[in-house]
Amino acid sequence: MSSAELLPALLIAVPILMAAVPIALGLWFDRTGWSVTALTTVGLVAGTAYLANAVYAQDRVVHVLGGWDTPQGIGIELIADPFSTLIIALVTVTSAGLLAYTRVGGPRGNTFYAGYLLLVGGLIGLSLTGDVFNMFVFLEIVGLGTYAMISSGDGPESAVAALKYLILGTVGASLYLIGVGFLFMATGALNMEVLGEAIPQVAAEGGSDLTLLRAGFAFIFVGFAIKVAQWPLHTWQPDAYQHAPDGVTPLIAALVSTVSAYALGRVMFNVFGVEFLATTPYAQEVVVTVCAVSVIAGSTLAVIQRDVKRMFAYSSVSQFGLVVAAYGALTETALVGAIIHLIGHGVMKAGLFVAAGVIAISYGARTVDEYAGLADNRPFAAGSTAILLIALIGIPPSAGFIGKWYIAVGAVEAELWSIAAVVFLSTMLTLAYSARLLEKMYFTPAAPVESPHGTGVATDGGEPNDERRSSSELRSDGGGSGILMDSGRFTRGSPEDVSLGMLGLLVAIAISAVLLGFAGGALFEWLEPFTSEVFN
Repeated sequence: MSSAELLPALLIAVPILMAAVPIALGLWFDRTGWSVTALTTVGLVAGTAYLANAVYAQDRVVHVLGGWDTPQGIGIELIADPFSTLIIALVTVTSAGLLAYTRVGGPRGNTFYAGYLLLVGGLIGLSLTGDVFNMFVFLEIVGLGTYAMISSGDGPESAVAALKYLILGTVGASLYLIGVGFLFMATGALNMEVLGEAIPQVAAEGGSDLTLLRAGFAFIFVGFAIKVAQWPLHTWQPDAYQHAPDGVTPLIAALVSTVSAYALGRVMFNVFGVEFLATTPYAQEVVVTVCAVSVIAGSTLAVIQRDVKRMFAYSSVSQFGLVVAAYGALTETALVGAIIHLIGHGVMKAGLFVAAGVIAISYGARTVDEYAGLADNRPFAAGSTAILLIALIGIPPSAGFIGKWYIAVGAVEAELWSIAAVVFLSTMLTLAYSARLLEKMYFTPAAPVESPHGTGVATDGGEPNDERRSSSELRSDGGGSGILMDSGRFTRGSPEDVSLGMLGLLVAIAISAVLLGFAGGALFEWLEPFTSEVFN
């Protein structure tokens, strides 16, 4: 077995095993979690780069766990192809980069970083698995890590948001597992490749097994609709994003629903296949309709939000709806557009939530109105936020534009004018809520009264800077930072509370969102082996 063939297993096993190290070291040392996590994630980035080179050379790399490869498809495979490699690159690079924020902005503690590594390992496993039951296992690992990360906030709102996600996430995973059970009853297989070959044969024969397949698809789609936060099954996401600590929200917003949307696409195209989806009565229509409504509802709800993190959360509901609607178009161009938009959205949302955290720490602003005068007082944070908002709207050249362009072209090819219309409408609504923030930052002077949000964030990665307040002066706001009160007055945060690493990360993400807009042709070529297999 070559070193490249070992890499898929190592990329999953290493972060999961390393998750125990911060807790073990915590018996003797304080705050070793960040160093362990940084070392691990940098190693994961290097391993992903090596794996990507191997995938580029041979189209795919397969690792069969235990060497147990059976024709019945019972053995568990890990498959790295162009699609999954893009996703794990997003996971590893994002998880490594966000450590520049958490070192100073928090949360801290060895248990937090143990959960961080467990979540990263689960996301990589979900991206690489070639087995539908093993996908359920990794969905649960991701869910457990996410629940813990959300609940690590200071206030009771974080615990409530985590509980809501726990309940709905468990329902979604259970529905998915029921769908997998129907697939196994109809085909006797769990391996994705074997299922992809068996399902057309079962569908051609008809009968009760075909009914099982259709029921299996329905359960799997609804289960993933909860995980991807499609309207009206999205209610966990705004609370989770708003009340999770500021250092956690970029990670879960950029990766958790993104990898779930990837998994849905993997099951739709590699397991069920284009022919099954196209010939099943109302399957395509239901997928497109549900997701088109999610796009419009998410964008509309984002427009009316006052809290910035909640606005970005509803924006994610809309953007993921656009991705899954593109899946439903069942054309190669739309699928490539969905994948590009999935990657671009992950980058943009990571940057926007990092920006929200930096602004909350340094400027004390969490609502749209409190962003007034930001450009004058925090030019780098305001400029990076503006670039990311412009990319989210889809103004060229940006990651948002190239993904939407391919989705719209694919919809026109399929003569699905509803998707093309939704692309245009969502762009206009995204412009509406983005323009609110841009207007506040650049054209509205700062209010003379001080912001109702301050912070006690550490400046050097150590203990929080508590010199400005006593413990009785600090209450939690559920967002991972404190509200500082001094004799009844509220105070703004301080720019000194933001490290150069945090600002550097934000600027780097903003630049990446623009550079990805020039990579459309390269990504189309990179994905060609995957799309040609799906559509030929």
